[in-house]
Order: sequence, then C-alpha cells, then structure tokens
Amino acid sequence: MVFRDMWQSAGKYQPRVDQLVKVAPAIIRMGCFDRVETNGGGFEQVNLLYGENPNVSVRQWTKPFHEVGIQTHMLDRALNGLRMSPCPKDVRKLFYKVKKAQGTDITRIFCGLNDTRNVIPSIQYAKEAGMIAQASLCITHSPIHTVEYYVDLAKTFIDAGADEICLKDMAGIGRPVSLGKIVEGIKAYKNDIVIQYHSHAGPGFCMASILEVAKAGCDYIDTAMSPLSWGTGHADIIAVQEMLKDAGFQVKEINMEAYMEARTMIQEMYDDFLGYYIPQLNHINNSLLVKPGLPGGMMGSLMTDLEDNLKSLNKWKVKNNQPELTTDQLLVKLFDEVAYVWPKVGYPCLVTPFSQYVKNLALMNVIQMEKGKERWSMIADNIWDMILGKSGQLAGPVAQELIDMAKEQGREFETNDPQSYYPDKLDEFRAEMKQNNWELGEDDEELFELAMHPEQYRAYKSGKAKADFEKDLAERKTKKNAPAASEMPKQIKVSVNGQTYEVNIAYGNDAPAATPASAAPVAAGEGSDLLAPLEGKFYLTKDNSETPKKVGDAVQEGDVLCYIEAMKTFNAIRADKAGIITAILANSGDSVEEDDPIMKLA
Repeated sequence: MVFRDMWQSAGKYQPRVDQLVKVAPAIIRMGCFDRVETNGGGFEQVNLLYGENPNVSVRQWTKPFHEVGIQTHMLDRALNGLRMSPCPKDVRKLFYKVKKAQGTDITRIFCGLNDTRNVIPSIQYAKEAGMIAQASLCITHSPIHTVEYYVDLAKTFIDAGADEICLKDMAGIGRPVSLGKIVEGIKAYKNDIVIQYHSHAGPGFCMASILEVAKAGCDYIDTAMSPLSWGTGHADIIAVQEMLKDAGFQVKEINMEAYMEARTMIQEMYDDFLGYYIPQLNHINNSLLVKPGLPGGMMGSLMTDLEDNLKSLNKWKVKNNQPELTTDQLLVKLFDEVAYVWPKVGYPCLVTPFSQYVKNLALMNVIQMEKGKERWSMIADNIWDMILGKSGQLAGPVAQELIDMAKEQGREFETNDPQSYYPDKLDEFRAEMKQNNWELGEDDEELFELAMHPEQYRAYKSGKAKADFEKDLAERKTKKNAPAASEMPKQIKVSVNGQTYEVNIAYGNDAPAATPASAAPVAAGEGSDLLAPLEGKFYLTKDNSETPKKVGDAVQEGDVLCYIEAMKTFNAIRADKAGIITAILANSGDSVEEDDPIMKLA
C-alpha cells in the first residue's frame, strides 16, 4: 500500500506523526498488505515544515508495522538522497545507516536520468547497512525509452547486486503492453527477482498496466485507498483486488470493517487541515496528463503552487492592462510548454527532481513569454546542472540553442561521475551542531537531518518553520470561511468636506503583505532597487559552500547576490550592474512577491 505517496500525490503535505500512528492499526487490520510505504522523498521535509522532528516520526510510524511483520519501504533519490539537490558521498552513506536503524526495511532507489552511476553506489550503501535495495526503472514514453532500454537497465542493476526491481511509472504514462514486455524481459533474465509496480492513476492507463504486469509475473502492486485514490494518486485497493481475483490471481482479502475505519481517519486528516492544500482538480483523472507526462507525486504540489504563480502573473497583467488568465488557461499553456521543453533538455525522466526542473523551466518560459520576454530568459542553476550533465547523463541530446546559450554564459558540459562534484561535508555539519550545542541524536540521526536538509532543519530548530506553517494555514482557513470575492465590495465612494472620492479595496493576498515581526528589514540605503523577478522565499545563500553577501560588499554585473526559492528550486538573482550593496531588504526565509525590492545597489 502506498500511503506516503498517496498524500504527496494529492496535495502539498502529508499527515503529522500523531495522525500516522493513529491510522496504523487500521491499516494493519485490513490484512491485505505485505508492505507499506512509510517515508522517503519529501516526507521528512514536510515534518520539518510542521516543526516536527522527522526522526521521531519515522521511528514511531514504522514501529507498529514491524511488530506484525509488515515490511516498510521508502523512496530514495539516489545521488540526491531525500532532497532535490545532490548529496555529498558521506551524507549518502550515513543516510542508509540511519534509516535502517529507524526501522525502514526497503529503499526504493531511483534516478530520474536512469544513470547507473547514481543508482549503483546507493545499492551498495543500502546493502552494507542491511537494507533491501530495490533499484527502480523510471518509466516514461519517448523514442529513446524502449522496452529494450529498460530490460537492459534492469540487467545492469541486477548484476550490480540489486535485490529487487521496481517499475516506477511515476506519471502513469507507461503503455500497458510495453510494461508487460519489460516485466517478461526481466523475469527471463532472472526468474526469481522480485518486481514491484508503482503507477499513478491520472492519465488513465493504470488498471490496464497493472493487469499486464501481473500477467507477466510482477510480484507486488502499489495501491492507494479512498478518499485519495484515483486522480493524481494511485489505483484503489478494492478495484485492483477485484480485477486480479477475476483474472485468476490469488490475492488477500480485505477486512472491510478496518478499511472503513482507515478511510474515515483519512477523511478526518483531510478535514483537519490537509485538505486546505489539496486542489479539487487533483481528484480528477485527466488524459491531458499523457502529453506532458508529469508525475502524480508532483501534480499534488503543482496545483497548490500554481495558485500563487497565477496570482502573481495576473497582478502584472492588470498593471499592464492585459486580460487575466484562468487556472485552466495557465495549465494548458504549461502542459504545452513542458511537451516542448522536454526533448530540448535531453528527455530526462519526469520524476523528482527532474520533473520539477522541467516543469519550473516550462513555467518560467510561459510567464516570461506572457510578459513579452524571451523563452529561456530565466534558468535556475540546478536546472543548468541537469542540462550540463552535473546530475548525470541525459538520455538524449540537448538542443543546439541551449548549447549555444551555455557557451555564451561560459558554462561547460560535464562527463565526470556526478558524485565527484559534491565532496564530503559531514565534518562541517558536525562543527555547526557543536557550535549550536545541538545533539547529534541517536545513531547520528540529527546530524543526518541537518546534512540532508540544512535550510529546513535550521528553520525547524529556530521555530520559524512552524510559525510560518501555522500562519499560512490560518490564512487558508480564514480565506475558505470568508465571503466569496464576488460578494465583497471592490470600490466604495466616500465624501470628505463635500468632496467625493473613489476608494479601491483589496482583500487577502491582494493586499500589501505585512512584514513579519521576526523579519525586520535592514534599513534602506541609497541607490536603486533590485526587484524580485518572481514570487518565493528569499535566501542569501543556497548552501554552506557560499558566503552571504552583506551591506557594503562591492559586486560586479552578473554576480549572484541572493536566491529566491520557488517550487523547490533556488533561482539565482544576479546584479544587473556593478556597484555597492547599500541595503538588504529581506531576511533569509522571508516570503517575497514579484517586483518586491529585495536589495539596493549604488
């Protein structure tokens, strides 16, 4: 059963640990699961954003399943570990030791580039730590990603020591017959290799795909349950069970009393607060998803993030006397641009982080072109890293226009082992913990958490993460319970000393944002404003390797001054001229809107 991914596919967040521990007994009593997906990927970052300790969450959440012999498994992004960006080697090795000690049995290792140089070390590290190493084939549909391509990839992973193979059909766009042929090819090579199939339901292929892979010899099928199955999530356990029984397979029965108990609790979690981050469109299956091939796990957060991007873009359009876009209009433009961009950047499989990179690049293109600017005018550094080969070998060639752009900007294409670009860092993080009097934690798990998620962990320790989340949730609850915008006056007339004035009124996110008490800006100096080119969170650095800019620093045109993190990507903000920084108008972690002044240069 997919539980962690079921929530991520629906919306932006996952349940708190108290909710997870409460639902575990009902999942166990359902009686039809040999495995439960408990953690991995974005799970621990969400804990940190809540102000929860993810290490406590993983230990408490996996414990009840272990006690009854149900295996727990997690998602693992190979070179990236649990995050969007590549990890140092020593952090990757510690990762598996910590997760095994916390109670995770199986690690599902995947690389969106299917680069064996990224996956094979993780297979070795996982096995050394005593975990079951499940190597994934990231499934997509392109002229390059053929049945033979995937069978050969599986053979390489098996020869490298993988205990199991997963067909990770993260967007649900794998074609059913081809998927069956892939399973047949793998079983022909090693008949006793365990194969697990993971598919999202959105595009509509998944039930046919499940039947085809089962007939070909697949051993485990990932499923979800109501009220979060289907849509951008996964096929429902009841439908899958009935289909497989009818096809002659022996499958476990479902304890429906326990099913209804678990279903009720999931709905309670939804009603409590998680539903505020789940757009209604994510409950709907949509064949439009076949064209862009975006994964269900990303569609959950995409629709939430799209609200902010659309709001920001429409503000610009109103200021420039242009008609506003609807969500559907922006979504269609985005899907079309993803389909255009994807071949240009070498057909990376659209799964974290590369799905976000391609989607972000496409969305930035759409926004810039809507404003009359050029396509490719804003490409984040980590997206360039993907294009240039620093994240691994792309499946296909990069478009000549991007090669020319890289050359103009002095960027070089890379062919070395991706790990070589990310040296060991644990000693630096140990020193930081010692300086702050932070405990390393049981099995060095707190050290691991800081090293894996530096910015989020620091925000968690300071209390800022929890405060920001609670503020955002309160605003969403207020907005939901407020009168509809159409019912609210947009303009009133007032009389002062016999003179009549028209007063415009703005509500909620349309009003000027107040500066948080904890984020008092530095006093403004002389010079011109550097404006935020997009909405997101302001940071002076993206990791420990950088020295933050400060007031008084001299900068040259093109120097990186700061970053705006949007949609899980750090976008470098560069100086548009040489000068001196006379003011920094936001603190790290502050939310900024497009066109907000963030620095002054003189």
